[in-house]
Amino acid sequence: MPAKNPHLQLQKWAEQYGPVFSLQLGTKTIIVLSSDVAVKEMLDKRSSNYSDRPDMFIGQQVASGGMRLVVMRYGDKWRSIHRMIHNILNIKAAVTYAPYQDLENKVMLKAFCEDPANFQSHIRRYTFSLSTQLIFGHRCPDVNDPDLKELFVNFSNWGEVAACASAQILDLFPILQSLPRWMAPNVRYAESLFETEREHYLRMWMRTKNALSSGEGHPCFCNDLLRAQDKEGFSDAEASYISGSLLEAGSDTTAAILYGFIQATLVWPEVLSRAQEEIDRIVGPGRLPNLDDYENLPYIRCCIKESMRWMPTVILGVPHAAIKDDWYNGYRIPAGSTIINNVWTIHMDPKRSPDPRRFNPDRFANDKTTLFESATGDCTKRDNFVFGAGRRLCQGIHIAERSLFYGIARLVWGFDFSPSLGADGQPISYDVDDLVGGITVEPRPFSCQIKPRSSYVEGVILKEATACNDLLDEVTGQWKETPEGMAFSTWMPEKIDV
Repeated sequence: MPAKNPHLQLQKWAEQYGPVFSLQLGTKTIIVLSSDVAVKEMLDKRSSNYSDRPDMFIGQQVASGGMRLVVMRYGDKWRSIHRMIHNILNIKAAVTYAPYQDLENKVMLKAFCEDPANFQSHIRRYTFSLSTQLIFGHRCPDVNDPDLKELFVNFSNWGEVAACASAQILDLFPILQSLPRWMAPNVRYAESLFETEREHYLRMWMRTKNALSSGEGHPCFCNDLLRAQDKEGFSDAEASYISGSLLEAGSDTTAAILYGFIQATLVWPEVLSRAQEEIDRIVGPGRLPNLDDYENLPYIRCCIKESMRWMPTVILGVPHAAIKDDWYNGYRIPAGSTIINNVWTIHMDPKRSPDPRRFNPDRFANDKTTLFESATGDCTKRDNFVFGAGRRLCQGIHIAERSLFYGIARLVWGFDFSPSLGADGQPISYDVDDLVGGITVEPRPFSCQIKPRSSYVEGVILKEATACNDLLDEVTGQWKETPEGMAFSTWMPEKIDV
């Protein structure tokens, strides 16, 4: 197993050995699922047996204090958290968050006009601010916000250390976990990462907890978490990591997919032209696209689906673990074995997606399903496997689809994207396979030219963004009042004892 680009090695082995094969690595059995049918049959239909996570000594125990939700072991605590999350992220609740998404997207568009060179930072602020509102009840008005920068640095560092070769060795040979710290520099590094991240998440949690307890906070997920804290026995440290885990999930993946879409338009400009033609025909230059246009913009919806297929940020999924012995197609699946949802190989299967490294939204021309409908429907027609499977399916899928629609539709409506010019004055080329990250990946940072499509369009953007100021406090940049209809399950604006 190579330390670099392991997804490519697993892809080669899948081509050689078939859609289900196993690796015996040290003391561990790793079973790799590289077909849509195998994922459906095992992780979906038998989810009661495959909802656990394997032990991750570095990634979970050391670098996360055993509290990171995405790799938390299956059990009563995970189920109770899962139920709380469902209350604020289900499809009925997701519809009510449109005012948050609309405002944050307009702020991002304005930033693209004023400071296009830092477009990646503007995308990250967009997804981060939406997440902080849903989780902590406050928005991130500034691209230089220290919480924003710290989140992406910490999560990137965690992903790299959790996926590194030395971390895998400690899982494969557990006896090595007892080595003294002076002999295990990777463990010392993971401990330092945990301390940094723990302080960050605890600071964010306590700020919101104190505001909610005093009756001054805004409705958000932390309110549900606060009310469940005593009943479920969550410490402040655990509560901070639960909320922080949601913040990671809501910020990182959506930002990476939008980033990847922009890169795709640079390599395949005909995609941008097609998308702009549809936007111009349906929406016109006088207003921004909105959710009411969703059904009438099929090519934009195809761009969303193709972005997730072509740039699968969770490139090898998050590993599952078998709770008890099982059998699949004559293969014995031993209890405790690690199950890999081989997202990259499934997405790049030429039988599912001919010429798979080409960005081609027309693959989904006849697919009218939402991302959730596709994830839970016919597996052979499933558009992507980024959101996981079974009981571990990401509950933020409804919100992610709307955020991606706002992002892609409005960027296409408002801007032209073209390659940067090299020293010779010629357009630079882009390596679409140059990905960075660990458990999650994104394109290596790149530059490009971004310009509003016209002065009129730029004027519409600036006018809409300026109108948002009427909704926000001049000093803090926070909402003056929570938009009507927000769906938070147990919100009651009262002072409670802590």
